[in-house]
Amino acid sequence: MRLSTITHLAYAVTLVLTAVSASTFILSARSASQERVAIERHLEIDDLAEELAITAENRTEEARLYVMRADEQHLAKFYVDDDQEGRLEGTIAKMTLLGLSPQEKAMFDAIRADADAIDAIEKKAIAAYRDGRQIEAQQTLFGDEHYRLQTGLVKSVADLRESVTTRSQQTVDAAKARSDFFGNIAKSMLVLTALMFLAVLYFVLSRRVAMPLIRMSNVVTRLARQDYDVEVLDDGRRDEIGEMNHAIQIFRDNGRERERLDAERRKDQRMKDLILQMMHRVQACQNQEELSDVVSRFMPQIFPQAAGHLFVMKEQGSTLQSLGQWLDPKASETHFSIDDCWGLRRGRPHLSESEGEDVSCHHIHVGTSSNLCFPLTALGDIVGLLYLESAPGNHPSQTDRLYLELLAENVGLAVANLQLRQRLVGMAKRDALTGLMNRRSLDETLNRLIEEPANPLACLMIDIDYFKRFNDQFGHDAGDAVMQYVARLLSEVVNGRGDVFRFGGEEFTVLLAGSTAADGEHVAEQLRQSVERAPLSYRGRLLDPVTISLGISTSPQTGPVTSILERADRALLAAKRNGRNRWILESVEEQA
Repeated sequence: MRLSTITHLAYAVTLVLTAVSASTFILSARSASQERVAIERHLEIDDLAEELAITAENRTEEARLYVMRADEQHLAKFYVDDDQEGRLEGTIAKMTLLGLSPQEKAMFDAIRADADAIDAIEKKAIAAYRDGRQIEAQQTLFGDEHYRLQTGLVKSVADLRESVTTRSQQTVDAAKARSDFFGNIAKSMLVLTALMFLAVLYFVLSRRVAMPLIRMSNVVTRLARQDYDVEVLDDGRRDEIGEMNHAIQIFRDNGRERERLDAERRKDQRMKDLILQMMHRVQACQNQEELSDVVSRFMPQIFPQAAGHLFVMKEQGSTLQSLGQWLDPKASETHFSIDDCWGLRRGRPHLSESEGEDVSCHHIHVGTSSNLCFPLTALGDIVGLLYLESAPGNHPSQTDRLYLELLAENVGLAVANLQLRQRLVGMAKRDALTGLMNRRSLDETLNRLIEEPANPLACLMIDIDYFKRFNDQFGHDAGDAVMQYVARLLSEVVNGRGDVFRFGGEEFTVLLAGSTAADGEHVAEQLRQSVERAPLSYRGRLLDPVTISLGISTSPQTGPVTSILERADRALLAAKRNGRNRWILESVEEQA
């Protein structure tokens, strides 16, 4: 209930109580007035009765004095009193209008009758006195009959006064009782009005205003501190306090919404910053391993709820292999064909779910997650795949998909650039025919090793024996096949113990870092035997056995790194002079 309604109701009740109190006060005043009137009537009747008795006594006294003294003045006074008889009659008539009871009216009639009888006797006595019958007149005025009537009149007047007094007292008591009754009601109404006022004051100010305002003050204080988690009590009130509560609720909801929007904005800004940082680092990567490390570090920060793989297309192939992963993905295979992914087939992002409406990719073998494949393309060619997996139903928002497309586009360009870079570097540092590192790479490696003169190093210079005859007998293609054949055998035998280079023509160089002369001799013998024992065929025709000659030099035991090639080349020439298909350690002319 609204405070205004409560106030209006309280005001109406107060008006009613006030009206009742006023009415009872009026009735109480009226009863008091009636009490006063009753007293006035009593006094008036009492005065009239007393006047009647006095007048009767005075007339009797004047008549008696006249017959005793024969004084005309007494007779005159007697007649004056007789004139008062008319006023007595009017007084008696007036008394009958004052609301006398029937008994009191009967008393008045008896008094009047006695008065008339006394008047007749006294006039008779006066007449007898005038006629000279003085004794008769005196006997009449002082006789028993006159005395009886006089005494009866006095007694009747006394009885009348007593009766009037009793009735007036009853009337006064009744009027006083009514006055007290209505006065008590009026006082009760005043007390009720006061209690009503105090109750409304307590209820409205304390319960309906003060306490809610205290609670609202605490809520507003917390809201001012931007504590929007404060609970606003909704007690269902429909008054001004309820409207204030509703306004505070709206303010809190707006604050929470602003807080949510600010959190989303900060999250979005952080995501943009992370994406920008990731793009800067992706652009600075010099190989795919660095790219994999950057993607694996930043993707969990940008999308913390999604695990994933970075798949890269193998060169000259149609298969993809995981280059890096984050947050331990389990659903996808780490090596699969391009045809196993619907996203790569269609060239568009593809969502795979066991309970989804679309088909699932074949490389996904665990159906308890939501899996999203983003193809990585560059200039229309597929170079890889960005794969994400998350909890079932946890689909990326439209904004997240835009960010993923941006990431996929940049990562795809980075993969393509690194692959192109790798190919260019390979073309610059590797021999196109054999795939071995070329002379330029050999010079760079030696320059690097020159800076570490204290570390042991063995160098093997290798030449294919009688290589020209393969070109002359079978053509240059056969010579190229022999070169590739020897290069493959050299790489297989060295296998991580050193680096193999094509020095030029049919000559090769092997650098064995950290190896001594004995190590070099051991590797040289392995190489010589491997080439000699491996058969070679060309276009279905078995070629003559291929042999190699080797020269070995070391550093720093027999010389510096700067002259290691020259010393190995001299040893090679010595091996060729001594019959070929052998190795020679520098400054040693004996066959191994």
